[in-house]
Amino acid sequence: MEESVYITGIGMMTAIGDSVAENFDSLCQLKSGLGFTNYVETIHRDVLPVAEVKHGTGALANMLGIEHHTGLTRTSLLGMIALKDALSSAGIDDTAGLGLINASTVGGMCDTEKVYFDIINPAKTGDFLDYIDTLDCADCTQQLADFFHLDGTLATISTACSSSANALIFGARLVKSGQVDKIICGGTEALTRFTINGFNSLKNIDKQPCKPFDQQRNGLNLGEGAAYLVLESAASMEKRGAKALAVLSGYCNTNEAFHPTSPSPEGDGAFTAMQEALLMAGKKLDEVGYINVHGTATLNNDISEGRALERLFGSDVPAFSSTKPFTGHTLAAAGAIEAIFSILAIRHQVFFPNMNFSERMEELSISPGTELLHNFPVNNVISNSFGFGGNNASLVISKAP
Repeated sequence: MEESVYITGIGMMTAIGDSVAENFDSLCQLKSGLGFTNYVETIHRDVLPVAEVKHGTGALANMLGIEHHTGLTRTSLLGMIALKDALSSAGIDDTAGLGLINASTVGGMCDTEKVYFDIINPAKTGDFLDYIDTLDCADCTQQLADFFHLDGTLATISTACSSSANALIFGARLVKSGQVDKIICGGTEALTRFTINGFNSLKNIDKQPCKPFDQQRNGLNLGEGAAYLVLESAASMEKRGAKALAVLSGYCNTNEAFHPTSPSPEGDGAFTAMQEALLMAGKKLDEVGYINVHGTATLNNDISEGRALERLFGSDVPAFSSTKPFTGHTLAAAGAIEAIFSILAIRHQVFFPNMNFSERMEELSISPGTELLHNFPVNNVISNSFGFGGNNASLVISKAP
């Protein structure tokens, strides 16, 4: 019998909360994290709304008891806070032999972009040397590993917006195969001028709060944050006396290779990812109680993902919603953040609404749920993360036995 993968610890930091508990409270209070940036130096500062963590980089370091944070990027510090909470949630004090599968798309760019002109001008002081090595996404992984003394398997995944979902898939495979008994998986992402300008150049950032799956949607809002989950085998849980928060019962990643930035119009990759994830989980279509959709509010994603849902479920598409109007699109961190939201939905039997929706898309016959629902029966959730380059990942998260 194949090894089950249990989730025994969770930690997160987003624009709507510094912890899992704060995030849950904000979701239930319909509190969005969208606003204008206080920390990114951009000409779009007062034009494009973002979901920014409400602490400066120095304050993040102080939260960790770090007095001198030179060389530690905002991306790494966000990750450290979330990872610390995940370890605490799992009851792990001894990290010897513990590994980390980390996801990021910008790495330390949040800091290296500030010293770009120092780098290209040899007459400058050379202060950039403290940060130039942090540009690599893997440097963030190493900083996290060093801070928490993680000396097990280390890997960095950067598959655009599906990155941390793929980190969870990779970690689950390691547990299933018996290569590790437990591992930390997730991702971290800071807002940068590069990503704001880059997405704006693609003309898919909304100047208003995003409206996933709405006929009048006009693009996404970027966000930042970090989230980590501890994946563990049954034997390891029993040995430690740990309790499962949920089960990562199924998963699948696909690649369409359709277009550098657009999904296939019929949602081929999304359809296959969801279908195969359910097959692995051994769940029937009618056992899915909630779908946390990728739901970026871009013109292409919502058509493609919506069509994939209709292809898979026919006329009985389960309740679904996008939580990105709360957190913004946190890119590499989104999959892990929304996996935790999926766990919260199961553990608290609650449905998180798709905010800002008012008009059904003319291409679809389905609409997202728009009301916060308590006592909402859900034992299995599909969490979708679909990225540029056709990188698709679907997770099935189930109630712990």
